[in-house]
Amino acid sequence: MGGFFGTVMRLPCVNDLFYGVDYNSHMGTRRAGMATCDDNGIFCRSIHNIENTYFRTKFEADLDDFKGRCGVGVISDTDAQPIIVNCHLGKFAIVTVARINNINQLEQELLAKGHHFCEHSYDILNPTEMIAALISEGRTMVEGIENVYRRVKGSCSMLILRDGSIIAARDRLGRTPIIIGHKEGAYAATSETCAFPNLGYTICHNLGPGEIVELTSESMRTLRKPDNEMQICAFLWTYYGYPVCEYEGRNVDEMRYKCGKDMAATDDTTVDFVSAIPDSGIGMALGYAQGLGKPYRRGIVKYTPTWPRSFTPNSQERRELVAKMKLIPNKAMLNGKRVIFCDDSIVRGTQLRDNVSDLYQCGAKEVHVRISCPPLIYPCKFINFTASKSELELITRRVILEREGAHDKNLEAYATTGTPQYEALVEAIRSRLGVTSLRFSSVENVVNAIGLPKCKICTHCFDGTSHD
Repeated sequence: MGGFFGTVMRLPCVNDLFYGVDYNSHMGTRRAGMATCDDNGIFCRSIHNIENTYFRTKFEADLDDFKGRCGVGVISDTDAQPIIVNCHLGKFAIVTVARINNINQLEQELLAKGHHFCEHSYDILNPTEMIAALISEGRTMVEGIENVYRRVKGSCSMLILRDGSIIAARDRLGRTPIIIGHKEGAYAATSETCAFPNLGYTICHNLGPGEIVELTSESMRTLRKPDNEMQICAFLWTYYGYPVCEYEGRNVDEMRYKCGKDMAATDDTTVDFVSAIPDSGIGMALGYAQGLGKPYRRGIVKYTPTWPRSFTPNSQERRELVAKMKLIPNKAMLNGKRVIFCDDSIVRGTQLRDNVSDLYQCGAKEVHVRISCPPLIYPCKFINFTASKSELELITRRVILEREGAHDKNLEAYATTGTPQYEALVEAIRSRLGVTSLRFSSVENVVNAIGLPKCKICTHCFDGTSHD
């Protein structure tokens, strides 16, 4: 996916920028970049590959090169950013969290108009450069951003660094968030509010869908009012978001806790304790234990000192190996016990299957799995949620293919909690994983735990609903 941070300050911004971007590191694992603009309008940029290391280790040596009181930075799972552009709108640096499904079509259209593109890697056009090109077609910055909103199929939120200010523009349907923070002499914009507390910022505004604001060290000015329709991604709460973050005023860990507690209210399974598949399963497991009236114990512990996130390596095989290596079952606690384990989702199923095998080898008597979201039936087409290249990478689609002879048949029935098809799907996944029992949260439970109207939350990957 990706996350960004930008700040405009009275004082030099490099320290706030450095740590603010770092607090978005859980949102991506491939590229990272920062750019500043000094008091003479001179831009400085640095981009590094972070696939095999961490953001701080790559950028610490660059910090003395960054001058100025305003800057932006990004953690990206896709392209190298920021891009620095000089056009009739002036010189600016831009970072994006975007997915452009029609990028090839847009490339041909813009090339025919006389545009050119420089930022290619492995013959792939840089999506952020495409966004910058679309902006440059506008007579004003706002008109250019609205051009992005009209023409990009997918989603795009962005920060634009100019001489002395930052423009923040949220995706037209608000699929990804931008939150504004303020402290004396500074404003900041970020994807993840965990960047604010330790830097002294207080949340002062959540950008609405399509809203555009301009930040200086002393003010926030609205350039475009928000639209009414919103489709913020439900996975921000169930998986991507850091526990202390909040979107639309709804805290991530509070949502996970409520989701687990409400699920447990209808669960009569007899177990000795509740545990989590760390990290994103912890909030749910705490709520599940409370709702079930059973203790929470750490049956699996995550070893963090040397293992990066599980999807950092390029190959799926290596990602699964890393995922296995960093999770250590607590044999002394598991031996002879009946345990409910809570996790955020099941995508391919291979990682969880290996975890379950380890739990049984450690002497677990029963392994019950509870998932905080519904089965993933439909691949995401709006944000870069997974690295899946094919629908058949989803365990749900493989099961449907075996049952129906086609992976895309009767999808609505399989996605509807309680139908015979849904029950058969869950049972098939349970059997493949080798667990004692398996239950998924319902769409209704997820929506209720988030606390926003269903019409404002994108649940496409669960039930196929979509708003383009």
